[in-house]
Amino acid sequence: MEHRALRAVVILSGGLDSTTCMAIADHEGYELYPITFSYGQKHAVELESAKQVAAHYRVGDRHRVVDLGNFIRGSSLTDPDQSIPVGRSLEEIGTGVPSTYVPGRNTVFLSLALSFAERIDAQAIFIGVNALDYSGYPDCRPEFLQAFQRVIDTGTVAGTEGAGIRLKAPLVHLTKAEIIRRGSQLGAPYALTHSCYQGTVPACGVCDSCRIRIQGFREAGLVDPIPYAVPIAWQSDRPN
Repeated sequence: MEHRALRAVVILSGGLDSTTCMAIADHEGYELYPITFSYGQKHAVELESAKQVAAHYRVGDRHRVVDLGNFIRGSSLTDPDQSIPVGRSLEEIGTGVPSTYVPGRNTVFLSLALSFAERIDAQAIFIGVNALDYSGYPDCRPEFLQAFQRVIDTGTVAGTEGAGIRLKAPLVHLTKAEIIRRGSQLGAPYALTHSCYQGTVPACGVCDSCRIRIQGFREAGLVDPIPYAVPIAWQSDRPN
């Protein structure tokens, strides 16, 4: 692959948003170093998607999968005794913090990504968080990202010596439709991605993540290339 001067660690879940971040980082000329976390999530099928996305960008040899075991708990995405919400309307999804919030997840991910980035002399860390994505997750807000940038600037040699590592969240202020349009323009391999919280193939189509994704493709005027277990009317203005 063509040598690039700048390096970026991309937190790659295998989902739509993180894959869009890969496409953006690639477009901006960064040498890609994807990192994926296995944290006991029920939708672990996304780990295979992350590997396929990394292979698509010809950086499978640089792709790191970090196994955190079952240390991170307290979410319906991780705990077997908690059910993942299904069949909720977009209005319901947009109210409060859902049970799919994983305590401290992005703080843990970014801390490990930062250690990796400093070790390989990377100039940036990309993360696909989004503040307009209905979720209500506190660690997806601009305030959180600004606070973590201060951690980078004050808690690393790179930061204190002035070289710095930029925390980049290019999707934070975009709607899902805008994210999909941007990724599509850049050729993001959405057919390889997985977003379903239940981890089913085909995707269930009724969990919060599926419903947000489906509505995003509808509003973007596009058809999602992944299969769903329920029929989807892509021309409709509202979800089924």
